[in-house]
Amino acid sequence: MQHFNPTRRRVLGLLAAAGLALSSLSATALAAGSDTLNIGYQKYGTLVLLKAQGTLEKRLAPLGVKVKWAEFPGGPQLLEALNVGSVDLGTTGETPPIFAQAAGADLLYLANEPAAPEGEAIVVGKDSPIRSVKDLKGKRVALNKGSNVHYLLVRALEKAGLKYEDITPVFLNPADGRAAFQQGSVDAWVIWDPFLAAAEKQLNARQLADGKGIVNNTQFYLARKPYVASNPKVIKVVLEELQRLDAWGKSHIPEVAAELSSQIGLDKDIVQVAAKRSGYGVKLLDGKVVAEQQRIADTFFKLKLIPKPLVVKDIVWDGK
Repeated sequence: MQHFNPTRRRVLGLLAAAGLALSSLSATALAAGSDTLNIGYQKYGTLVLLKAQGTLEKRLAPLGVKVKWAEFPGGPQLLEALNVGSVDLGTTGETPPIFAQAAGADLLYLANEPAAPEGEAIVVGKDSPIRSVKDLKGKRVALNKGSNVHYLLVRALEKAGLKYEDITPVFLNPADGRAAFQQGSVDAWVIWDPFLAAAEKQLNARQLADGKGIVNNTQFYLARKPYVASNPKVIKVVLEELQRLDAWGKSHIPEVAAELSSQIGLDKDIVQVAAKRSGYGVKLLDGKVVAEQQRIADTFFKLKLIPKPLVVKDIVWDGK
């Protein structure tokens, strides 16, 4: 059976919000100029399909725009790259934009996919004596700081009657988190698909709780504000291509799994589990989605995980 070993890139600069480092591609990306759209993606999702199909490049060619792709291990790293200008557009879960906005990143929410609460979870080893989230008190829990699962952990603990301070967070990227989980150096791991599906299939990881009834786990597409202002036609084309792919993917899960499997090097049966748990249907943010993001921001400020209160609606693109 194949094992999931996510690419780990050499990074530069300190990630203020997430305490992680940044992939070193800024010099070449900045030198490329405005005739190049630099897209940051993670090892899964609609952007991976878009990259594989090559249709975006064809649609942008008449506008004189080339596309460059850069892979990141998580949303916090991707948004730091966006903040320094080495990426123009990318996708992350719901929490990284909160940390990025708090750190002063000049970004805009462009669109979102529907909630996928079952696409992230808190897991333990198959033989772990831990049977519920309540049993995590005093335990070491691995997670990627500032990622979507950070909010899942906060809310799940709250629902179980625990405080965030009742556990010891161990901040690790997905690759290191899996290693620590497999070696038993942490008691639990909070992770998202397809890493979650891989852990369940390959390591027999057992779920304590997923996001259902706790968090939405919404995926967002974000871009540098100056890039959006200067390139509205490019942004429109990107969103049209994402909408097209999502509309197709919703009713073609096996085909989505097969394509992603070939792109990310993970067994098709594992990818299909993740694909079934995904949300499909890219659309502009509505008031309900913005309100939920605001709740996340307010929660993290209350916990002192971000240094100041935020107004999320201030950085939501109006589609014009």
